[in-house]
Amino acid sequence: MPGYDIIGDVHGSATMLVELLRNLGYDDRDGAYAHPERTAVFVGDLIDRGTEQRRTLEIVTAMAQAGTALVTMGNHEFNAIAYATEDPDGGGHLRPHNKKNDDQHRAFLDQLNPEEQRRAVEWFLTLPLWLDLGDLRVVHACWHHASIDVLSAELGGDTFPDVTMFARAARKPKNGEKTGDAALYWALENVLKGPELPLSDLGLSPFYDKDGHGREAARVCWWREHPTTVSELIDIPPGSLGEDGKLHEALAGPLLLVDVLKGDPPDYTYTDPIPVVYGHYWRNGIPHRHEDWTTTTACVDFSAVKGGTLVAYRWDGEAQIDPTHYHPHGPDLVAPTPSD
Repeated sequence: MPGYDIIGDVHGSATMLVELLRNLGYDDRDGAYAHPERTAVFVGDLIDRGTEQRRTLEIVTAMAQAGTALVTMGNHEFNAIAYATEDPDGGGHLRPHNKKNDDQHRAFLDQLNPEEQRRAVEWFLTLPLWLDLGDLRVVHACWHHASIDVLSAELGGDTFPDVTMFARAARKPKNGEKTGDAALYWALENVLKGPELPLSDLGLSPFYDKDGHGREAARVCWWREHPTTVSELIDIPPGSLGEDGKLHEALAGPLLLVDVLKGDPPDYTYTDPIPVVYGHYWRNGIPHRHEDWTTTTACVDFSAVKGGTLVAYRWDGEAQIDPTHYHPHGPDLVAPTPSD
């Protein structure tokens, strides 16, 4: 059984990455970090935000080329491709060059010259959207069977065959469309960013986040085991206010899903017996059961670039997640016991 070390969102934090790799027993061998018996797996979001964009890409691409690491695409790699790619049908770039998007990509744009950006984007386009390793699965944000089936059928596998197919998937649908290329777009949203559920489907009003922005949809906690209440199914940040200025109703009490759903619950929750490891969700502190890990899911994004910790989950063939297999880049995170 091969051993895999699944590493969370690096976001240009190369110093942390080197510390983590060395803590895991990887050494620099002929220009690429390698372990004598194990393979590193990156969940994506290698770029943006951090101060070591170039060095991060040098480390990870060298490992990928040497066969000592596998890499999945994150939403930031997807966004970088779209930002650099003009729509073949006209109308500018697939990701508009507006202030919001410029700011998000600023670290990548400022720290890499145009030729380095071009090479990076070409490599990003070759990355798989998920990894099915037999007894282990890895994805950036959500392992959602229906979305993976859509993508597999349209792409002919787990990667984009060319930039034309990428363009089809990157165009945001108009007027709430769900079929055709729109189905491809929404499937990618689920896999790379995680599914969201319109609050109106739950009979709930929009809420305002900590920055005062109105939100009409909430992120689905697809990793939760057997959710029965609204607050277990969706993630509304603590302190969020409803339109009436009071604490949002999804947080005010244990609203039961059976009382608010008109039909069957959405099929986002993960129920397979095969462990899946993912990133994306900006967790903090010590990994806690039900939120950061469950019997079959483990998040490895612990906010490395926001004062947190770069984390790996060391998988040794176990059929159920063992939280003592979490490993940080330094001594600032203590792995929990199985009872936590």
